[in-house]
Amino acid sequence: MTKDSLYRYLFDNVDVRGELVQLEQCYQQIVTAHQYPLRLQLLLGELLAATSLLTATLKFNGDISVQLQSQGPVSLAVINGNNQQQLRGVARWNQEIADDASLSDMFPNGYMVITLTPVKGDRYQGVVALDKDSIAACLESYFAQSEQLPTGIWLFADGKQAAGMLLQVLPGEATETGEFDHLQQLTATITADELFGLPAEQVLHRLYHQEQVRLFDPIAVSFKCTCSRERSAAAIITLPKAEVDDIIAERGAVEMGCEFCNNLYSFDAVDIDALFKDAGSAPTRQQ
Repeated sequence: MTKDSLYRYLFDNVDVRGELVQLEQCYQQIVTAHQYPLRLQLLLGELLAATSLLTATLKFNGDISVQLQSQGPVSLAVINGNNQQQLRGVARWNQEIADDASLSDMFPNGYMVITLTPVKGDRYQGVVALDKDSIAACLESYFAQSEQLPTGIWLFADGKQAAGMLLQVLPGEATETGEFDHLQQLTATITADELFGLPAEQVLHRLYHQEQVRLFDPIAVSFKCTCSRERSAAAIITLPKAEVDDIIAERGAVEMGCEFCNNLYSFDAVDIDALFKDAGSAPTRQQ
């Protein structure tokens, strides 16, 4: 069984689509970048699976960001992804998080921001309150309010693996409520152990053996950070040279870290002089 894969499936006799995602290595690359409390590791796993499922619904080339924000113990948890199922994520917290902390404990008066950024076209942003017991329930509320699409979402994480399923009426189709409810009830019997341990084909057979289901080829899901030494250098030369020189004099180097992957990029005095020299010699655009 190949982990870090997303599967799409359709029902031949009902206008409903489904998705199933199983994650391991991608999840580990996110949670091992920082010393996250266990509860935050589980939250990031659920959010990672959710973002992968949402990314698979995109009909354009571009990016998606799913953020949880609050003024509480966890100020931010975010997963960024794109239509190629390349994901990264991070969380920020400011106090101890109990292993049994609820979503409202971590994000009192919090909210979820879903941002879609197509390569071509307008950026779209949706906001939904974190007023349910789980990320899955909040996302179901988002689809009901913003998309008017009956949607069921199931998310699981144990610190080592993350997985999830999504069931949704096809846009523009008038599926009978009873038919969707029936499939939703079947899907709700899935367990974390089954999603973590069984191949997708066996999961779908276990859930829908009396239904007509078409399973499509899996799509690889991977961790990919967009940071680089070049991007860090570009950020440095936006600062006044004197300010950068002061940092060099005080610390011996300018260091820029990526909070997503924990990479550290260091620039000494020679590097800085070369950066600003190159920037100064670059051709300027005539007005």
